[in-house]
Formats: sequence, C-alpha cells, structure tokens
Amino acid sequence: MRKLAAAMLAGAALSLCFVAFAEAKGKVIGVSWSNFQEERWKTDEAAMKAAIAAAGDKYISADAQSSAQKQLTDVESLIAQGANALIVLAQDSSAIAPAVQKAVDEGIPVVGYDRLIENPSAFYLTFDNKEVGRMQARGVLAVKPRGNYAFIKGSSTDPNADFLFAGQIEVLKDAISAGQIKNVGEAYTDGWLPANAQKTMEQILTKTNNKVDAVVASNDGTAGGAIAALAAQGMAGSVPVSGQDGDHAALNRIALGTQTVSVWKDARELGKKAGEIAGLLADGKTMSEVPGVAKFSSGPKKVEMNALLLKPVPITRDNLNVVIDAGWIKKDEVCQGVKPGAVKVCG
Repeated sequence: MRKLAAAMLAGAALSLCFVAFAEAKGKVIGVSWSNFQEERWKTDEAAMKAAIAAAGDKYISADAQSSAQKQLTDVESLIAQGANALIVLAQDSSAIAPAVQKAVDEGIPVVGYDRLIENPSAFYLTFDNKEVGRMQARGVLAVKPRGNYAFIKGSSTDPNADFLFAGQIEVLKDAISAGQIKNVGEAYTDGWLPANAQKTMEQILTKTNNKVDAVVASNDGTAGGAIAALAAQGMAGSVPVSGQDGDHAALNRIALGTQTVSVWKDARELGKKAGEIAGLLADGKTMSEVPGVAKFSSGPKKVEMNALLLKPVPITRDNLNVVIDAGWIKKDEVCQGVKPGAVKVCG
C-alpha cells in the first residue's frame, strides 16, 4: 500500500511538472483597450480571446477608460505582468508613443490595433479606412447627389479620422468643385463620443437654419448622435446619414430608414487576426512573416510599416441580409419596429 501511495504521489508530482511546463510554454498577450464605450470592442475582444486561447496563450487586458494618461500606465502594467506581445487600441496615437517605444526597446512586439501607431517597429492591423470613407460618401451621394453636406468627423487624436475624411472628400470633391454639394459644417468629435457628435450636429443645424441635406458621419456612434439631433428637428429619416462598424443599433436604424449606410468591418475577423499575429510575433516570427503582410506608409509622418488591411463591406437596406446571414446580428434585432413590407429582409 505504501509503495502504491508513493507511486501515486510521484505520478501526481510528475503530472504537475508537465502542467507547469505546458503553462510555461504559453505566451502572455497583453491587450490595452482605449475604452469599451463602443459596442464593437466587446465583439473584438471575444474573437481575440478565442484566438489567443486556441494558440495556448494567455490573455490579459486593461481598459484605459478614454484616458490617454491611464493608457500609458496600463501598457507599463501589462509589461510588468510579463506580456510577451502587446495589442494596443490607442486612445491617442501620439500620446501612446513612449509606452510603445518602451515595449519595443524591451523586445516586446506591438500590434497597433485598428488605429495607427506610427512606429516602424510596430505592426499595423486595421481595415482599409480610406476605403471605408469612400464607401460612406458613396452611400450618401447615391441618395443625395446635390445639397448641403455636414461632416461629423472622428476624434482628432485618431489618425483614422483623417483617413476616413480623405476617402470621403475623394469621392465628393468633383461634386463640391462643381457647386453641386456645399460643405456647410465639419468638425472632429472628441473621443468619438455620440454626445459630442450630437452637439456638433445641433450647432450645424442652428447655423444653417436646419438647411442640411446630408450628413457624412464617420462611425455609427457619431451617426447616432447626429440622428438624435436631426430627430429633435423632425428631420430623421429625410436626411441621409452614413456610419461604420455595423453596430446593432445602426443596422436597426438602416432598416427603420433613419441611417443610410453602415460600413461593416467584421470585428470578429479583426480580433481573430490580432490574436493570431500577436501570437506569431511572441513566438519570434518577424513582421514580414505574417501572412498577407504589406507595406503601409500613408500615415501623417509617412513612416513605412508592416501592415495588414482587411476589406470592409457597405451595408444598406438592400443588403441587410449579409450581416444576418453572417451571424453578426439576428433578424429580429434588425427588424425591430420596422413596418411590414418596408424592408425586404424583414418581410
């Protein structure tokens, strides 16, 4: 009996050694989120976690709660916790630079997630945001080829805001030059906050005496704020409004007719790619070995970086079935409050 007990204890100890060895092999992937105010970040996170777990790695994270200062300390904390690679959704792409450089100097690979962090030693993963801007402008232009346009831009601290606006203007510049479209107001939206977008839209409506024919808003949150301002003036549904992200509320607004287009960026794919890429880099792969990698140098400083840009899809009333069929949203969520016969997909 004693021999059996000793053998069992030895076996248990050996098993623990194997478990400890297995855990030691797994890498730690640290993720710094700018905030969780946007619905989509929770979707990104779930996909990211799944990819990291599938590789046998560990996920740790921090929420900067829209504070650039807190994000600096968050990144330092993730490094102190033993992160072997970092994924950073920057609150302020310039302010986060010192923390990113510290990680790089310590040999910790960094993936700039969705928002550009212009450092040649960081990997840039996002959707083609200039094309997103083009899609937004095309969606609105198709409905309102002439008239007064308002532009509700993203955060001034996020390079994506300028990429989007550049794409929008690229599509609309000929009509603007020809006098068919007039820019009656444009402004950045601090923190991408819907409440700030609503205030901006209210100011533009006051300035123009409600003479606004179209709104090019840069994401679904700012679109929601703009639509709230339009609704207060009885204009929601008569003024086309763009957005992006495929937020559930925005897709319902499209079905209801108060939003015209949301450029869908499948956050599940972006999150999955981020987890996979961070794992590869943590394992010692070089950025040039990432599948699909390309060179990117369109940032403000024109720094050449390794990047992967995924393809977005514009969603309108005509193709709402795409997001439903993809399992992004349920049909009853899209069609909530929609009158029978108003939208094909809703019946």
